[in-house]
Amino acid sequence: MVFLSRQIHFLCSQKDSDVLKPLKMLVSKEADVDIVLHILKKGDDGSDLMPEGKFLEAWSEKLHRSRLKLFDVSSGISELLAVKDVTEIMYVKKAAFLAASVMRKYVVSKVEKIIEDEKKIAHSKLMVLTEKILLSPMNVDVKLKADNVDICYPPVFQSGGKYDLRPSASSNDDDLHYDSGSVIICALGAKYSGYCSNVARTFLIDCNAEKCNAYKVLSQAHDAAIAALTPGSKCCSSYQAAVTVIRDKAPELIPFLTKSAGTGMGIEFRESWLSLSEKNDRTLKEGMIFNVSLGFQNLIDKTNNEKTKEFSLWLADTVLVCKENPKVLTSFISKADSDAFYLFDEENAGLAAVKQAPKANVLVPVKPVLNPLRENLRSHSRTPKEDLRKQLQSEILKKKTSEAAVRSDVADHKLLEGLGRSRAMDELVAYKNANDVPVSNRLDIIQVDKQNEAILLPIYGVTVPFHVCTIRKAEIRGESSSGVYVSITFNVPGTASGLQDPRLQNLIFLKAVTFLSKNRSHAEEVIKSVKTVQKGVTERARRASLFPDLWIRPSFGGCGRKVAGTLVAHVNSFQYSASKTEKVDIMFSNIKHAFFQPAERDMITLLHFHLYNEIMVGNKKTRDVQFYTEVMDVVDSVGGLKRCSARDPDEIEEEQRDRARRKKINGQFELFVKRVVSVWSQPRFQQLGLHFGRPSQKLGFNGVHGRTTCFIVPTPSCLVQLVESPFLVTSLREVEIVCLERVALGQKSFDMVFVFQDLKRDVVRIEVIPMASLDKIKDWLNDCNLKYYESKLNLNWRMVLKKLDEPGCDTNDRWEFLNPDATDSDSEDSETDDDKYEPSDAESASDSDDEDSDSESVVDSGEDEAVSAGSDDDDDAAESWDEMERKARDADMEMGSEDDSEDERQQRREKAKRQLNPQQSKGVPQKRQRVN
Repeated sequence: MVFLSRQIHFLCSQKDSDVLKPLKMLVSKEADVDIVLHILKKGDDGSDLMPEGKFLEAWSEKLHRSRLKLFDVSSGISELLAVKDVTEIMYVKKAAFLAASVMRKYVVSKVEKIIEDEKKIAHSKLMVLTEKILLSPMNVDVKLKADNVDICYPPVFQSGGKYDLRPSASSNDDDLHYDSGSVIICALGAKYSGYCSNVARTFLIDCNAEKCNAYKVLSQAHDAAIAALTPGSKCCSSYQAAVTVIRDKAPELIPFLTKSAGTGMGIEFRESWLSLSEKNDRTLKEGMIFNVSLGFQNLIDKTNNEKTKEFSLWLADTVLVCKENPKVLTSFISKADSDAFYLFDEENAGLAAVKQAPKANVLVPVKPVLNPLRENLRSHSRTPKEDLRKQLQSEILKKKTSEAAVRSDVADHKLLEGLGRSRAMDELVAYKNANDVPVSNRLDIIQVDKQNEAILLPIYGVTVPFHVCTIRKAEIRGESSSGVYVSITFNVPGTASGLQDPRLQNLIFLKAVTFLSKNRSHAEEVIKSVKTVQKGVTERARRASLFPDLWIRPSFGGCGRKVAGTLVAHVNSFQYSASKTEKVDIMFSNIKHAFFQPAERDMITLLHFHLYNEIMVGNKKTRDVQFYTEVMDVVDSVGGLKRCSARDPDEIEEEQRDRARRKKINGQFELFVKRVVSVWSQPRFQQLGLHFGRPSQKLGFNGVHGRTTCFIVPTPSCLVQLVESPFLVTSLREVEIVCLERVALGQKSFDMVFVFQDLKRDVVRIEVIPMASLDKIKDWLNDCNLKYYESKLNLNWRMVLKKLDEPGCDTNDRWEFLNPDATDSDSEDSETDDDKYEPSDAESASDSDDEDSDSESVVDSGEDEAVSAGSDDDDDAAESWDEMERKARDADMEMGSEDDSEDERQQRREKAKRQLNPQQSKGVPQKRQRVN
């Protein structure tokens, strides 16, 4: 830059020139200074303009002899740029969140996996892997444009006694060292739109008390250095605060402390004039960004192991100076002791000691199991996983009890439907950057770019592009002697057709513009072009909301063959049509849950809707409607069987076609789902809380539901089985408790029963779940805040719920009879305690007219105890096949056919009971069974 009295000359690239062009008119108007731009030629790096040679020496000598005063403006410009504006702070926040996300979601899990699997990997290899993740934000679920992301420096990994805490440190080629007593340092910096961020963490692997105490002191000093960053204070106050903490806690560590507590940061990674050192007395201001970096260098431990004897500790965070308290922008990755300390498993640690001194001819394979301190306390009072589950379950029980008390106080209680989070509408982008905007020789005409679906408007001498979807109306309004008026009205927040994005509500928008055109034909052509482009966009959007070639379940029936139809997403409903007469309408307001399940384990990709109220599909009533397509043939032809090789080109080609078809169909479904979600994000549907749940295949398990074995998977809000009929959709927010039945030693499977808050509703039972899935299901239930109980028997839930639903039943401990600890301790009590949840003798007799014969006991059991009212030989003898067949026949007679009336069924039921239980008709009470 060259500053003259009335001009400022810039020598810059084409990209920088495009950024500075809009400032020319503004600066000229406000400061009466002209900006002159000189574009640097492509490939010119300035090497030919170095201040060398006789000409430059003569010019420099002439300059010094002149009367001009020379000033160093670098510090002034740096101070001007030190305080960041709102946009710059937003860029730093995005960069900091990316850095913290990579550290938390990738680096930490990667290092833990390496240690658990005992892998050998070099620091430099970890650096390369982390850099790739950092440059692709979507790998850690961070929605930032990869084009705007860069690294501040190559990620740093250090361990094994070689540490360097300087900003220029690098990762060497040594393997990551993670034996007992090791210290691992990880640091990385991310850029977004040119603005820097930094984060560094230290992890201690099974270290002694001295190392752990040193880390605790460093963490406290780091917090003190951050807390001292307040507007009006000096830069040196941050370092002094850290020194004060160390002097109070561990003065012997002061010689090992780094010489500063960090530096300022922004476009430059190190703004050295804002160093947080002991001698810097510059004043801090609100809006400054600092890299608060503190560490202990080259500490010595009392050990003979060269890899762990010398160690360093390092912590760094990106901090924003705010009006009141400083804000840590990288707090997403914790530095707490519970996240920094790791211990080997207690049992395997003992084996590790044996491995160091093995006996002859004895090989002890040892795999260290790494547990964070939050799950494995150093005090050796280590809580087993099952005890942790019990602690969580006790908290869930208290919460459920309070909720039940609230429900009991409200007579007309209705289940609250959670509101879905509002979704912002996708940004409408016509051009990704300013360079893509077409350049015209005339800046006073309206242009329409049909290819990019944009209209270019001349506003204050600058061509401003607008996407055609932002235009609500374009028309010619009125005429004058000098021409016609072209009026363009935009969609703005607050209108029915405006952008519904919460982030845009407080911004200022251009609502309408009017131009005077001297050429009427050109004005008409512009209006026509805008409407044509808008029509094309609307038609494309309509096609995106239409999904052809889908099948429906349940089918319409009666046609004798499966016919594909088309699913259309309208403004307030879905409509599926397979023919002119076969149509199904699903209102958005009737949708309780929506699911999208791509083809991963199965051969179909599907959309499933679980409804509040039943609808008619053909001649069937249903609450579950599913639309699906097959990604490959469910039944392959078995004709012409031949032996196939894994390297058969035809087989390989067929597999590739199947994968391509699967990927294509899944992509089509995802596009349709995205379009529907954009409709649901409108304000009038936000109260419905509609969104598509996606089943988690990793948490799935096998079980029997509806007499067939199927794979059952959870979603964030439900437990579902959507492939086999009948479907299973269990809403977790309606579940009161879960009972795990037949959980006992020696069992290969167990059952799971869902009991709902509405006790009049039938329970949902999933049977024959492999015992290997028990721990996974328990953890999932804890994550969902669902209270579960274990039982060794199958309970008769119809009788249990009937008893619990009686007036006057205590809601505080009504499920306590399912608690195995409570039932074991009370097993020797009198039978009056059991009567709280079991029918009494009188009730058993009186209810026999209303309930089935299997409802006389709370427990379903195939081993009924004999009643001591007859012959012992007859009671002890097992039932013969003829007797069991007779009972089954009598049971069928009792049930009757579907066409029988309720009175006929009741008469048949009473007759069957008198035949099966002659003693009951004589008044002899039946013996009750106790709940275990």
